[in-house]
Amino acid sequence: MALKTKPFDIAEHLNTPEDIRAFLQEVASTGDEADFIHALNTAARAMGMTEVAKKAGVTRASLYKSLAEGGNPQFTTISKVTKALGCKLAIA
Repeated sequence: MALKTKPFDIAEHLNTPEDIRAFLQEVASTGDEADFIHALNTAARAMGMTEVAKKAGVTRASLYKSLAEGGNPQFTTISKVTKALGCKLAIA
């Protein structure tokens, strides 16, 4: 019998604001800009794109487009999404 697998999606495991914060902190400290934008996408999917878009004051469609692979969100969008996820940007 063949082994059935499914792609791993970390968004399914980000269940609390603390999970999301730790995930974003790890990516910010180890990845590059594209990795961080991808992490914001993952965290937004975990929380719910509609809810994040509403809190960030952007449309759901523009949020998907900004955070998609190859997207180039403005800093204001990144800042708004980060705040909508219950986090804040900091320089260390």
